[in-house]
Amino acid sequence: MNRAILLLAACAGLWAQNVVSPEIAAGSRVTFRMAAPKASEVLLYGDWMPVGTTKPMTKGGDGVWSITTDALPPSVYIYHFVVDGVTMADPVNPRMKLRARTSASLLEVPGDGHAVWQPRDVPHGTVEINYQKSKVLNGETRWVWIYTPPGYAASHKKFPVLYLFHGSNDTAGGWVLAGHANFVLDNLIAEKKAEPMIVVMPFGHAVPFGSPRELQAKNTPAYEQYLLQDVMPMVNAKYRVETAKGKRAIAGLSMGGGQSLTIGMNHLDLFSAIGAFSAAVPQGLDAKIPELKKAAPLIWFACGKDDSLFARSSELDQKLTAGGVKHTWRPSEGAHTYTVWRQYLAEFVPLLFR
Repeated sequence: MNRAILLLAACAGLWAQNVVSPEIAAGSRVTFRMAAPKASEVLLYGDWMPVGTTKPMTKGGDGVWSITTDALPPSVYIYHFVVDGVTMADPVNPRMKLRARTSASLLEVPGDGHAVWQPRDVPHGTVEINYQKSKVLNGETRWVWIYTPPGYAASHKKFPVLYLFHGSNDTAGGWVLAGHANFVLDNLIAEKKAEPMIVVMPFGHAVPFGSPRELQAKNTPAYEQYLLQDVMPMVNAKYRVETAKGKRAIAGLSMGGGQSLTIGMNHLDLFSAIGAFSAAVPQGLDAKIPELKKAAPLIWFACGKDDSLFARSSELDQKLTAGGVKHTWRPSEGAHTYTVWRQYLAEFVPLLFR
């Protein structure tokens, strides 16, 4: 009896391993599959869909659920399944989208190889993961992902540095794993459109993700101190970085965009450029207008018109314009996804350290 059960389990495991998902066909149509013979419902969500929507998958006679999309434009997408109400990553896709809570899967629809986020035959930089015990955050050991440009190891020169932040429920690796920030930098540097630079990507949740609202309100102040007292001293000590104000920039997406605006404007003596992509723009930034006019940092922010945060960026543009603060506001098509954030990064980086 037990041997029969083990045999059936082994066969089921082999059967599930034969499932291919995702599968990209001609015309960039993508088929997703999920082996779940006992499930009563399996849904697909992908970040190319409107937020909050899902599409039902169809169950085959072999217990494999499937769905085929219309043609998807070249990009790296995030998707997950919902199996009888339980959200889960695609179990047969090794490309994972790590999150602070739960995980999803990554789908890359390749283009012609010329997109700025795609790896090209150019010199590549290096991405390192640094582990650091935080003095500010109760001795917690945290990771910081750091990109160094091509030729860094063989060089003796110092480099400017961009501090680049992820969004809510993401991790320090988000900008690399889903955003391909390293390839964006490689390609821009190879084309001499951007200065070679170091990019520092810390973990942005200084308080645990999912904490009560009153604790979440303390996240940015705690993260600010973590950045200033832990991350930046570590970077200055371990890497050859320029420490002059004009050689240091700060940027981020969503939650990280709000953090970059707050921290950058609180420390105009440290940062000469501030970028915010689809930012969770905080209240009260108009109080910084006199300081911004005096310090005149490079301020660049963008948001997709289908993004729920679009109005907050548009309002920031109006306040800065009324206050006479020079800045660039870049409304675009698109929603709250890495598809637009990769493009924003590619537009922002060439403006730095010139």
